[in-house]
Amino acid sequence: MLGASGFIGRCVAGALSAAHADLFLVARDANRLAEVCSAYEIRGEILAADLTVPGAFTKVHDTTRPDITFNLAGCVVDSAEHDAAMAESLNANLVREAAQVLASQSATDWPGLRLVHAGSGKEYGNVHGLVTEDLPPAPHNLYGRTKLAGTHALQAAVKSNKLRAVCARLFSVYGPDERPGRLLHSLLGAARSKTALALTGGEQLRDFTYVGEVAEGLLRLGCVRGSVPAVVHLATGTLTTVRAFAECASDLLHMPPGQLQFGTLPERVDEFRQGRVSTRLLEQTVGWRPTLAVRDGIRETLAFESRRCGMVT
Repeated sequence: MLGASGFIGRCVAGALSAAHADLFLVARDANRLAEVCSAYEIRGEILAADLTVPGAFTKVHDTTRPDITFNLAGCVVDSAEHDAAMAESLNANLVREAAQVLASQSATDWPGLRLVHAGSGKEYGNVHGLVTEDLPPAPHNLYGRTKLAGTHALQAAVKSNKLRAVCARLFSVYGPDERPGRLLHSLLGAARSKTALALTGGEQLRDFTYVGEVAEGLLRLGCVRGSVPAVVHLATGTLTTVRAFAECASDLLHMPPGQLQFGTLPERVDEFRQGRVSTRLLEQTVGWRPTLAVRDGIRETLAFESRRCGMVT
């Protein structure tokens, strides 16, 4: 598994470990990954590898020979687009190398997919109507463009009939251990510090999907034995405003009125806007879709945080 120490990766690794899978966990920082494994009770063999280096995946693969590879490695970049080389390496080149290596491998007894790759809804750019997998992608930032390049590499390997794989496009994933700057992370920080949190007006619509259900969806896709589309949305199909999400979290955190200061920040110039996400292909493929309500997902996050650090929720 690639990217096991990341926000989504650690949740996927935890789910695989709970299912008693034999895990090879790959990350650049082995010590950090060991800490994550301890916190999440993940059992597996830790391998240190810098996946930005060409050939690194090939070496890991030749050492481990996994039946299935989950790729949760990636480089998230901001609007400054300051790290183009790393984004290209992790979001595009790594996927291309993995697809090529796995496509050249002889078949094993594993009946499911060989590669499950986490894509992004930002590959589409702005979409004002229903977001379906057959829409022409038009990403408007570096992250979306490099993620789309990775998806194209995977699709090419699938079309050659040499690789059974899927790109699961993710949207607004939330949950425990989000990176700094993300909405729920900021809300938790404000609740702990009892300081005001400046926010935009919060009218942006998002498909908020709890990370635990994202992990479940990735595992379900990996176990598909029949045909599977090259690209599948992994989302709830329900839109919620940023403001409604923040107010729900504020209520559960018992934050006082006025602590959330809506409208004090301007919207970003490149604000991401999309309509409702279609989950039809996901439901047809695995007979399931994420259904956890935002309030319940935030509760799950607070319960996890409370268990780990004693925070009163």
